[in-house]
Amino acid sequence: MTPLHSYLLLSAALFSIGLAGALTRRNAILVLIGIELMLNAANLNFIAFWRYSPNPEALHGVMFVIFSIAIAAAEAAVGLALIIAIYRHYKTTNLDQVDSMKG
Repeated sequence: MTPLHSYLLLSAALFSIGLAGALTRRNAILVLIGIELMLNAANLNFIAFWRYSPNPEALHGVMFVIFSIAIAAAEAAVGLALIIAIYRHYKTTNLDQVDSMKG
């Protein structure tokens, strides 16, 4: 097994754990953590494919990862702001109890 295959297997495992966490959890914060884990798995794929590409001197993979990390940070900030707003209104972070969009 080549090192690229090892990275891809690790990335697939991280993505699967994040997907399972995002789909099965009822707490909004744990769902957000699952989504962040899936984004980190995608970043690991970008870095692995960049490192084992025919031309690793070009920094295209690193640029994708830096852009993806910036998007993930913005997503986490907006997600946490939404969770705080929902908690202030409903007094819970349980996603099953948040069933209306009325103010």
